[in-house]
Parts: sequence; structure tokens; C-alpha cells
Amino acid sequence: MRIDRLELECFRNYGRQAADFDSRCNVIFGENAQGKTNLLEALVYLSCGRSPRARTDREMIGFDAVSARMCAQVSARDREFRVQVDLFRDRRRKMSVNQVPAKNSAALSQVYNTVFFCPEDLYLIREGAAARRKFMDTALCQLRPRYAAALAEYHRTYEHKTRILRDGQERPDLLAALPDFNEHLVRYGAVLIHYRQQFARRLNEYAALHHLECSGGKERLEVRYQTVSSVTDPSADMRVLTDQLRRHMESHQAAELASRLCLSGPHKDDLLVSIDGRDAKAYSSQGQTRTAALALKLAEREIYKNATGEYPVLLLDDVLSELDPKRQEFVLNRIQGGQVFITCCEDDRLPQLLGGKVLHVHAGKLV
Repeated sequence: MRIDRLELECFRNYGRQAADFDSRCNVIFGENAQGKTNLLEALVYLSCGRSPRARTDREMIGFDAVSARMCAQVSARDREFRVQVDLFRDRRRKMSVNQVPAKNSAALSQVYNTVFFCPEDLYLIREGAAARRKFMDTALCQLRPRYAAALAEYHRTYEHKTRILRDGQERPDLLAALPDFNEHLVRYGAVLIHYRQQFARRLNEYAALHHLECSGGKERLEVRYQTVSSVTDPSADMRVLTDQLRRHMESHQAAELASRLCLSGPHKDDLLVSIDGRDAKAYSSQGQTRTAALALKLAEREIYKNATGEYPVLLLDDVLSELDPKRQEFVLNRIQGGQVFITCCEDDRLPQLLGGKVLHVHAGKLV
């Protein structure tokens, strides 16, 4: 899959901009705060309906504009697509694929996929569990429409339950609705666990190979999925997962009422990463954790390839400048075979190494 053309209007610091891209490698260079990351953000959003940076759609609309538009010409699965998203300050966004309205973000994910890698991801191992859950959720929402729908419903139900627990002492009548919300949470939660376990198993398979190679065959990486304690086997049948989640929630009912917090469910899941049998978060060096993070992101790309038959579009946002020469070489040797976008501050040796196209960004304009 590849992005042939991108058109932006009033998106971030871009006024009206159009650019055509190379099918192999596109190096986008320029000084900081000129719009390099904004361009990659638009490519990510058009692939999944979510920004890797913004909390709300309004943040992506230019300061003096009331709306913004993103549009991409895409080639995938031997077909041509036109994906468009319009953002508004005062109403809901509009999305379309080949001029047909898209009901939800899943319609965009079925066109093309992206793997976005930024310097913050190099700290993925050292971050809290929320960062690794976001990593799983971002990948799975593109790969599995059922997962994206279940995640959205889980979050919505979780917020409702949290409000009931918070206000239940002042309004005891609200507590009568708790059993229904609990049942919804265990059913949606079982779907999340089912897909997260599958993703973690594949992630472990591919990331271990990448890490072993990058470390010169010296270190062995392992990735394990951790969910609620009552789930004895995350790969079990969905009915079994639902029953085990229900028991876990029932055992925490008194504690939830006392604390006014939702304490039970896969919203606390994590990926446990170890190197040579030791917890990477606690015991690994900075170089080891960076190698492990690289392995996870490159493994994500392989999972997409395995699931769709095509490499996703790989977006490297100023990552190479954060790596030593050995790890730079490792990444560059692993990004062949699909379309790649690389941002950097200088027009350095990348075009000579990778071929493709070079674009200069200055003040929200591409040259």
C-alpha cells in the first residue's frame, strides 16, 4: 500500500498544500516547528481516524480557520482510493472513502494502514502501562474493526460506571444500573483480551527476532501479555473469558463502592517486556530499552504485513537522529519493501542511501 498524493487545507500550520510522493522513500527535512510532524499526523489520521498527538479534532484546525480538510490518494490491494476527512470547530467531522460517507474510523482503516514511530516511542519500555496499552490499541484498531468497536464501547461504558460510582453515595438510586454496566464491561472486555493476546503473541514472535539481530545475537527479548488475575488463559474461548472477568468484577464490587473507582477490567492491562529473563523496565540499560522499543515497532510492521499481505506505510518522525549509528543501520536495513516517510532536520545521506524523493518544509510549505 502507498500514498500517492496528500492535500491539506487549513490543517495545523498548512494553509493550502498538495504534495505527490514516491512509492519507496520520502525524506522530509526542515528546521523544527516548520510542519514536518504535522504532515505525518495527517497521514496517520487518514489511515485510522485518530491523531497520535491531538486530544481533540479542533486542535488540528488552523488558528484562523473554522474547518480543516485532509485528503489522500491511496493505492492498496490493487485498487485506487480517495480518503477525505473534514474537521469542524462547531460540529462533527465528515469522513469519506471514494466520495462515499464513512460511518466510523474503521472504514478508513480498511483502506490503508500506518505505523507511526516518534522519539517518544523509544521510551515505550520505561513508560507506564498506559503507553503500552495505547501501543496495542492503536495497532489493533487499524487491524481489527471489531476490536475498534469493542474498545469504543468499553471506554463509553467505563465512563458511565465511573460516574455512577462517584455519585452513588449522594444518589443511591443510580446504583441500580451498575449490574447492567458491569455486564457490558465484561462482554466488551473479553473481546479486548482476546485480540490483545493474539497481538502480543505475534509481537513476541517478531520482536524477539529483531532484538536478537540488533543485539548481535547476544540478548533474548520476551513479550508477555498481562491482564486481570482471574483470567488464567487469555487465549481461552470468549465465553470462558467473559465468565472469568465477571467473577473478578464481582470479587471487587465492595472495594469499588468504597473507593468510588472502577477497579476491575482490562483497562489496566500491560505488556511485560523482559531481556534475558529480567524485567526490561527495571533492569535494562538505555541502549537495551531503545533496542527493545525498535524491535516492538518493527514487529508491529511485520504483523500488519502478515495480516493484510502488504506492508503498511511506515512513518519515522525524527527517530534516526535519536539513535546511534549501529541502530540507525539496523532500522534502515529493515524498512525496505514498503513506502516510508522519514523526517529529519537536515538533508543528509538518507536520499543517497534509500533513493526516493526529498521534500523541504518551511513555515507550513513543501518544496
